[in-house]
Amino acid sequence: MLLGIPLVVGRDAKGNPFALRDACPHRGMPLSCGKFDGAQVECSYHGWRFDAHTGQCRLIPSLTADQKLRIDRIYAGNYACEEHDRFIWVFVPEPGPQGAGFTRFVEAPFPAPRVPTFSDRYKTAHLSAELPCSVDHGIIGLMDPAHGPFVHQAWWWRSRDSIHEKTKNFEPIPAGFRMSAHTPSSNSAPYKLLKLYADADSITTTIDFILPNLRVETIRAGRYWFSSLTTVTPITRSHCRIDVVAAWNLFRWIPFSAGLLKFVFAKFVEQDRKTMEDQAEGLKYNPHLMLIDDADRPAKWYFQLKAAYLESRRNGGGLRHPMTGPVSLRWRS
Repeated sequence: MLLGIPLVVGRDAKGNPFALRDACPHRGMPLSCGKFDGAQVECSYHGWRFDAHTGQCRLIPSLTADQKLRIDRIYAGNYACEEHDRFIWVFVPEPGPQGAGFTRFVEAPFPAPRVPTFSDRYKTAHLSAELPCSVDHGIIGLMDPAHGPFVHQAWWWRSRDSIHEKTKNFEPIPAGFRMSAHTPSSNSAPYKLLKLYADADSITTTIDFILPNLRVETIRAGRYWFSSLTTVTPITRSHCRIDVVAAWNLFRWIPFSAGLLKFVFAKFVEQDRKTMEDQAEGLKYNPHLMLIDDADRPAKWYFQLKAAYLESRRNGGGLRHPMTGPVSLRWRS
């Protein structure tokens, strides 16, 4: 399920991914209930067959020889997709007119994102979790800088008592904003360990948020680095999923380092998931909400960027960025 659209995702006989709407255009039977021969998907209801990549109908068994229905004009819903970082990225275009049928998929106007890497040899780890909230709440929770001491408490990370004032610089980037390169928080034990391990004069962290749902973090310490790509994907209007892929060339010699890093990420994501689950209870009653400066300014930029993007689509012009230049924000966390 993606954006409320049921999908059937698979690989052809050569291992190439495909994505179809999980509904036969004939009578709506889920195509995932049918058969697949490595090239065509067969509906389990009436045996209609569709090309796995284009969605074009290849066979309607009930047609007689003298019936001239142009089956090549019939398409199952189909979507452009590509694979990177062990994710299959599916591009969902703007919906067509109500009641309109499908044609061959629209090519994605931009490439699928990838986690940044800075050397030939590195390790990776993946993590996913479902969140019982809208994609907006999932995203602003992801970029929120002030919840750490209260949600992400751990003896090996930070405590509630470690809260202190911080100043971070932000700058506009195309379709997003960046927390400019800065020294990581001094109240986080892993960063202290990283500095010792890397024997680096300094450690810098850069965090980008890019519409519609991407957060990219890069940590550099001399020749060592760590990066992560996090996405928040809308499943339905009230349900989303967070996916994290991380890459690094640190501690590669330590056995089970990937498993250890995944444990740390899983701890963080589970804490966020539980917080979103609790928040969803309060949101059921449609309470009045507020965003404050400076800690909530990134959330404000997110909503302003969304509005600017939608306006650019309506008027055909460029995206008018809500940030006119670099900004410094202060908060306690």
